[in-house]
Amino acid sequence: RISGDTGTCKTADLAMVSSCMPHHGEESPISGIRGSGTIFFTHCNLLCNFCQNFDISHEGRGQAVSARGLADMMLSLQELGCHNINFVTPSHVVPQILQALLLAVPEGLKIPLVYNSGGHDLVSTLEKLEGIIDIYMPDFKFWDENISLLTCNAPDYPEIAREAILEMHRQVGPLSISSSGIAERGLLVRHLVMPGDLAGTEKVMRFLAEEVSESTYVNIMPQYRPCGRSFEVPGIDRPISMEEFRTAQDQARKAGISRLDK
Repeated sequence: RISGDTGTCKTADLAMVSSCMPHHGEESPISGIRGSGTIFFTHCNLLCNFCQNFDISHEGRGQAVSARGLADMMLSLQELGCHNINFVTPSHVVPQILQALLLAVPEGLKIPLVYNSGGHDLVSTLEKLEGIIDIYMPDFKFWDENISLLTCNAPDYPEIAREAILEMHRQVGPLSISSSGIAERGLLVRHLVMPGDLAGTEKVMRFLAEEVSESTYVNIMPQYRPCGRSFEVPGIDRPISMEEFRTAQDQARKAGISRLDK
C-alpha cells in the first residue's frame, strides 16, 4: 500500500472518502434525533454486483483524505452534535482509521465509534479494534457460498462473516441502548432480504440466535432493488415482495430473535 500497490480495494496509503455528514436514515438507536456522524469510505473489499452505492464502491467516487483530514471530519461531526462516528465500509481502511484516531482522541473525540461493514472482516483485523470500536454494525448477507460466489465472487463470505460476528460479539456483547433510545455499545446485525430467499434468512437467523445470542439486535431490511450489475444475474433482477419481507421477519422470530429494528 505504501508503495502504491492498491489491490482489490484500490486504496493505497490514504483512505478515500465519498461523503461526511450527519445521517438520519440509519437504525433508530444509531441515528437518534441528531443523526449519526457518517464517514462513507470509497471502494470496498467485497464488491457486491447489486450494490446500491455502485458509483462509490465499484467506480471510486470520492477523494483521498489524510489522517489529519479524517480526524478533523470526526471532530467536526461531534461538534455538530452527532450521536456517534459511523465508519461506513471501513474494512479496507482500518490502519488509516486508527492513525486518524491517534490525532482525534487527544483533541477531544469521545462519542461512540461505529464499525459499519459488510461482514467480510478478518478476525485478526477485528482483534486490533478491541477496546476502540464501541458498536459493531455488520451485514450478514448470504448463508450459501454459491450465492456469495454468484453475487460478489466471494465464496468464503459466509464462513468469514460467521467468524467475524462471533468476534464482534465477544468484544462488545449485545447492543446496549440508553434510556433516551441511543445505542451506546454492542452488536447490531443487518440482513438484507433477497429475492427468492437467496440470502438464506432462516439459517442466518438461527445462527444468530443459537451461536451468537438471542439478544442480538437485528435489522431485517426490505429495501432490496436491482442496482449496479444485478440485471446480469438471474434471480436478483427484481425487488422483493412484501410477502417475502414478512416471511423473513417470521423466520427471525421463530429462530428466537426478538430484538428486531422497527
